[in-house]
Amino acid sequence: MNKNVKFLAVAAAAFAIGMGINNIAVSDMLGNAKIAVVDVQQVVAASSQVNALKNENQVKTKEIISFIEEARKDVAATSDADKKKSLEEKYTKELNSKREAYGAEYNKKMLAIQQNILNAVAEQARANNYDIVLAKDVVLFGGEDITDSLKSVVAVKKADTTATSKNKKKK
Repeated sequence: MNKNVKFLAVAAAAFAIGMGINNIAVSDMLGNAKIAVVDVQQVVAASSQVNALKNENQVKTKEIISFIEEARKDVAATSDADKKKSLEEKYTKELNSKREAYGAEYNKKMLAIQQNILNAVAEQARANNYDIVLAKDVVLFGGEDITDSLKSVVAVKKADTTATSKNKKKK
């Protein structure tokens, strides 16, 4: 039993020494790190691409509302029950198809915008030699705020979302 106590004491001491060395290594690494913070919501709100996508979203929403209103009028004008049912099914399928196509297009554009913003953050970090860039809402204190410079970068990026939709209309 005496051997077990000695072994346990040596193992505990080795564990404590290992954790101490690990903490020193981590604190040395973070002590020399150049950290930046970004208010992501402000950067997204300043993005010309996001604003163009919002405008496009409003137009698409109006188109869908107009389609629904026309479909309702057409169904209401039909007196035959069988025709009414087939028209409802037709318009429901068409509406679902439009929603799915729009949703897929919107998601694709949003992912491209997100990637552009992430690229802008990475470029800014490399240009200013930052080791770490964190979202401002997760940092309680510290870090250099690069939000304003990123806002100006994403505000001038050309909004390619409108160009994409114009190209689709031409095809």
